Amino acid sequence: MASQAQQAMLDKLNTLPGFIAALDQSGGSTPKALRLYGVEESEYSTDEEMFNLVHEMRTRIITSAPFSGERVLGAILFENTLDREIEGMSSAHYLWQKKRVIPFLKVDKGLEAEHNGVQVMKPIAGLDGLLAKAVAQDVFGTKMRSVVKLANHEGIKAVVEQQFEVGKQILAAGLVPIIEPEVDIHSPQKAEAEALLKLEILTQLNLLDEGQEVMLKLTLPSEANFYKELVDHPRVLKVVALSGGYSRDDANAKLAENQGIIASFSRALTEGVSAKQSQDEFEATLDKAIESIYQASKA
Repeated sequence: MASQAQQAMLDKLNTLPGFIAALDQSGGSTPKALRLYGVEESEYSTDEEMFNLVHEMRTRIITSAPFSGERVLGAILFENTLDREIEGMSSAHYLWQKKRVIPFLKVDKGLEAEHNGVQVMKPIAGLDGLLAKAVAQDVFGTKMRSVVKLANHEGIKAVVEQQFEVGKQILAAGLVPIIEPEVDIHSPQKAEAEALLKLEILTQLNLLDEGQEVMLKLTLPSEANFYKELVDHPRVLKVVALSGGYSRDDANAKLAENQGIIASFSRALTEGVSAKQSQDEFEATLDKAIESIYQASKA
């Protein structure tokens, strides 16, 4: 049974325009995120200092005026952020109660080594406990990522089956999973991989029970509207797109060609914002980014 907060979040996702901000860089990708923000590795020496700095960056984004539920539907956090506070409230409660932005939680623990042209997820130890913690903080859903590098049918099948197997565990906990089998934008077989991926996702969607809904987070396809069957599928709440290494302008242009898909950008969202900017400069840069992604998501 959905809580009152969850029902309000679901209604928002179903009815209002906007996009999802991916603010979930974790251990391995945090130094890169900080470097793009203008904080060099010489400015911190421990993991604790690094995570404090990235939380300051995220807090600055989330508390700024342009970042609100009017254009930003949701935000994906990682566990370290979930455990911290923003202005005296838990991060997830701050997002929803103050900003009307739906909180999601990244739950995967990273990727296995490449095999059969893909990287499946590492086992997610302690997932039930993490999901219970998320439910207690009114988190709406989760996100987990795998990577597809080549059009290897066996590999792609393994990625999708693993995603949906864990997805069912997440659904059973009362949360909505964002299933993210990313196709590498530099893959020499990108379009072929997308065709196999769509086939396997449709197979798994058709095995879900009535009332079970998932979200999908996909690389922007080589062919516009290639994922229309997924957008229209009754078991799919929303299809969102990752920027995947494209510049914001390129990602927005590709997104606008795909009806019914909204952005869930990470690096493309924060492109151009810097720790060294004044608050006015920072907010003007962020506002421009949010507006451009919002318009591309509405297209």
